[in-house]
Amino acid sequence: MADRVHPAESPRPSTSSAVSDSKPPSPSADKPTPAPGTYVIQLPKDQIYRVPPPENAHRFELYTRRKNRRSRCCFCLCWLLGILAVLIVLLGIAVAIFYLVVRPKSPNYSIDAIAIRGLNSTASSSSAISPVFDVAVRADNPNKKIGIYYQTDSSVQIYFSDEKLSDGVLPAFFQPANNVTVFQSSVRGSGVNLSKQASKALIDSQKRRAVPFTVEIRAPIKLKIGSVKTWKIRVKVTCDVTVDQLAAAAKIVSKNCDYNVKPW
Repeated sequence: MADRVHPAESPRPSTSSAVSDSKPPSPSADKPTPAPGTYVIQLPKDQIYRVPPPENAHRFELYTRRKNRRSRCCFCLCWLLGILAVLIVLLGIAVAIFYLVVRPKSPNYSIDAIAIRGLNSTASSSSAISPVFDVAVRADNPNKKIGIYYQTDSSVQIYFSDEKLSDGVLPAFFQPANNVTVFQSSVRGSGVNLSKQASKALIDSQKRRAVPFTVEIRAPIKLKIGSVKTWKIRVKVTCDVTVDQLAAAAKIVSKNCDYNVKPW
């Protein structure tokens, strides 16, 4: 009986080797293996202190000094702003207390009478005139706790149609609190030449019996509050006065006064 011959079978690959070839490489295989006798220590990043390299050490030192200097400047600036705010608040409180205690009021000024001499409306514009105005100024101080010192270096000027006619001064005196004082001032002009327009306007206003003048008063004053005197304050009074004639018996037809104060 003839023997059957079976075809030779090819060797099968080992299952274990195939499986091992298909597995991904282990992550530990990529990490370098520490040398014998060494250790690897892992620390959080926030606990690592970095030291600049030697070539940047000087720059790092300058930056650190500048940062400290900025912090000091900011601290000083904050202190100054705080002190300034406190001073402003204290000043506001002091002003409020002063107003409540003293109750300051504005003085009132007016022209009570004006007498005119040496001003002839029939004179020609080419002839010089020397007018004299005797002015009675009324000053009313309504304050109960404030007195007024009228200082020297005052001035009184009278204008007609924007042309100055005469100059004078006010007397220096002290006006007590809650007082009304009427003081006289002689305001004189010398060698005044009116323009043709001003001369014609003066004649026309005399015919209408309504001659308008402007009286400007400048007076330095000091306020007295108790026993304390303030610094010098400048007061300017402007009065528009209309009289019926150019004579010593002139009567005031209308008047309007306004004033402003320069505290410095």
